[in-house]
Amino acid sequence: MRRYPYSCIALGSLGLLCTLVGLLSVLGFGSLLHPVLDDPMAGLAFIVSAVALFGSAAFPLVIKKLKENEGG
Repeated sequence: MRRYPYSCIALGSLGLLCTLVGLLSVLGFGSLLHPVLDDPMAGLAFIVSAVALFGSAAFPLVIKKLKENEGG
């Protein structure tokens, strides 16, 4: 079983959460969570943040892969 770095799992989970909140806001259901999320631009900000979090989650995987190739 392949083990993922904790930081990858944490950042990926936060990215997934931001994606869900952003989609809810863009689709018009953001006010169910919070009145500020009623604006679709807030949803767009969450989606952009999710992309950044997914990109940040990829770095620990790349570093782990480079370490495995170097030591192996």
